[in-house]
Amino acid sequence: MAKTIAASCLLLLTTAQGQTPVLPVSREITINFATRTGTTWPLYIAQEGGYFEKYGLRAKLVFAVHPAAVAMIVSGEAQMTNYPLEQAMQAASKDGSLVMIGSPYRKSLFALMAPNSFASVKDLKGKRIGVSQLGDAPYNYAVGLLSKFGLGPRDVEWIPIGTDVNGRAAALLSGRVDATMLTAPIYFKLEEKGYKSLANTSDYDDIYAPTVYLYKKSLASADPKLPELLIKVHAEAIKRFYEDKAFAVKAYLAYNKNDDPADIARVYDHYARTNTFERVPYLNAAAVRYMIDHPVDAQSAAQLKKFDFRTVVDNATVDRLVREGFFEKLYGPSIKAEEDRQSKTAFR
Repeated sequence: MAKTIAASCLLLLTTAQGQTPVLPVSREITINFATRTGTTWPLYIAQEGGYFEKYGLRAKLVFAVHPAAVAMIVSGEAQMTNYPLEQAMQAASKDGSLVMIGSPYRKSLFALMAPNSFASVKDLKGKRIGVSQLGDAPYNYAVGLLSKFGLGPRDVEWIPIGTDVNGRAAALLSGRVDATMLTAPIYFKLEEKGYKSLANTSDYDDIYAPTVYLYKKSLASADPKLPELLIKVHAEAIKRFYEDKAFAVKAYLAYNKNDDPADIARVYDHYARTNTFERVPYLNAAAVRYMIDHPVDAQSAAQLKKFDFRTVVDNATVDRLVREGFFEKLYGPSIKAEEDRQSKTAFR
């Protein structure tokens, strides 16, 4: 109740200051988030800052990992999920029933962690690497990092843990696996315990790890306004992220109460310095190409290569918001150069 009252006061203030008028709440929606990491940060900010209500929405955020998250979208239990691109492409290519509308996030601080006794990624040959599921985001990123050191997916033993980043960290600490992919700030704590980062996706520009907004295609077709509103909500939250560190950290901690504020501030500084969140969320063509060229297995490779992703990638919604001047009104005239640059590299 207190949060609702606080949000209402914020919305009234926003209207009084002459910004975008607050719309009456006309729809309740459910949004999945598949990981408790920085990828979900704008959703935290949107919820805590009242940005859903600003656009006439009341959102319930529900956590569920892959593949349960996709099942929520397919069944209609959730209307949208903020999902890793490679998993979204695999799911969308199976029957064409899903659609990706926008890409808000470039990549995490994602480290391949192991005990200090391992000097290099090369030392992992024949060792056990923990993933949540075979073919999930940690698996794909690990394969990308292994390839930088001359190792392929068959050179290691993959151990499915079945849970999120916290479960993978626990598996490493217990000795169930020899290494695993962990996002910040989780891996900061393991460094303090004597574990080391053998490699990090953030150090390789040619390893793509973005997220996308994933919808059921029939929902997006029947209600095209909803994806547009959610992009606006995310854009507002991303703007708040870059402008208000204290609020951003506070919002993150509201959903991750056991995390250290100093660690979250450290992640924030990296994200802000590298512009991790996209102000103009086009899905990049190079990222789509990377996923096709780096499949999970031979079966996935055949499926991805034969599928026409133009049928499940929608950059037209962002195009429309650009034409209507939404991002310029939100960020100011300087965003025009970014709009042009992002549009030229967008998947078409």
